Amino acid sequence: MVYDDNEQQQHCKNDGSCSSSYVVGHHAMNSILYANKKADEYRRHLGLTQDTRATVDNVLDPRTINILNKMRNRGVFTDVSGTISTGKEANVYYATTTTTDDTYSDELTNGGGLALKVYKTSILVFKDRSKYVEGEYRFRKGYCKSNPRKMVTMWAEKEMRNLKRLNMYNIPSPNVIECRNNVLVMEYLGSDATHSYPRLKDISNSMVMDIYIQVITIMRVMFNKCHLVHGDLSEFNLLLSPQGVVYVIDVSQSVEHDHYQALDFLKRDIVNITRFFRKTMINEHHHDHHDDQHQHQLHLLHVNTLFD
Repeated sequence: MVYDDNEQQQHCKNDGSCSSSYVVGHHAMNSILYANKKADEYRRHLGLTQDTRATVDNVLDPRTINILNKMRNRGVFTDVSGTISTGKEANVYYATTTTTDDTYSDELTNGGGLALKVYKTSILVFKDRSKYVEGEYRFRKGYCKSNPRKMVTMWAEKEMRNLKRLNMYNIPSPNVIECRNNVLVMEYLGSDATHSYPRLKDISNSMVMDIYIQVITIMRVMFNKCHLVHGDLSEFNLLLSPQGVVYVIDVSQSVEHDHYQALDFLKRDIVNITRFFRKTMINEHHHDHHDDQHQHQLHLLHVNTLFD
């Protein structure tokens, strides 16, 4: 298959009837293939093998390409023009949309960009993720460990439902546009493909205490109102907008607050966040010698205080 920009393919049958379909653009495919190559090199470094259903790219098997083509044909997005991130579970790509009606007006609060999260269909990636699904009433029918596509579809659905619950209680997070099998379409957090909101790990901000208060508030609201525990909260999946608002991402592993390991996951989240902010505040103190020392005392809540 040749991936030319805006290529329209004609499919004709013996009876003379024809139909048209668009394929993913050349630049979009190059971007996706490059990202997948990097992820595949990382997996080989760990000594992992690929699922036989997946292509050498580990993401773009024929079914996934078909899903992307159908989404484009329906106008969900018009082009994929960049790679946002690559990971062992999924790759995220920047997509544009030319939707002029009100279809996504409520979801696209940060502009017209979209984030396409494509989950990998390798069973090796998700084989150790059952602990985040088993024990949840929402997924009481079970986690089909023998079928990698069903596993990844459930994982994508889980992230979609968790994001919708965060949105319901006004926790800053990407709005969900659509979820189809292993492809999740979300609001993009940033101005364009090269200017996404930075992760907390990448910032140097004098408003550290304000950011810290936002984060612990998010954890409390997630637990008390959303009835969710993030399960993997750290400086790597918290973003900061230009207005100083903290956004939560990557909630596929988030569990209900009554999950049998929920409190263990919550305590781990608190330890991770406390460790990061303690280190950040120490660095801020060392780099700012002119302010009063009292202003830089580590006024972090103790882990037990947050946990109790």
